[in-house]
Amino acid sequence: MMLTRALQALRPDAEFTITDSDLSTIVWNSLSVTTPTEAEVNAKIAELEAADAQAITNKAAALASAESKLAALGLTAAEVSALLSK
Repeated sequence: MMLTRALQALRPDAEFTITDSDLSTIVWNSLSVTTPTEAEVNAKIAELEAADAQAITNKAAALASAESKLAALGLTAAEVSALLSK
């Protein structure tokens, strides 16, 4: 899955098929597509994984901020929990 995301990010307009997430099995269905190197693909995968991890961190920080702000408005922990669990 991450390999497919990386390939789509590297060659957004290209169409391709790949088997078992194996870069050596890629078949480009688009004309004039240059195949990215393994190093390019690995770098993009690392970039996407870092972005995913940052998104998780940002979401957790936003949730903590929301909980803090709601508590500052006088809501109880149970009320905050009820609001955020919807």
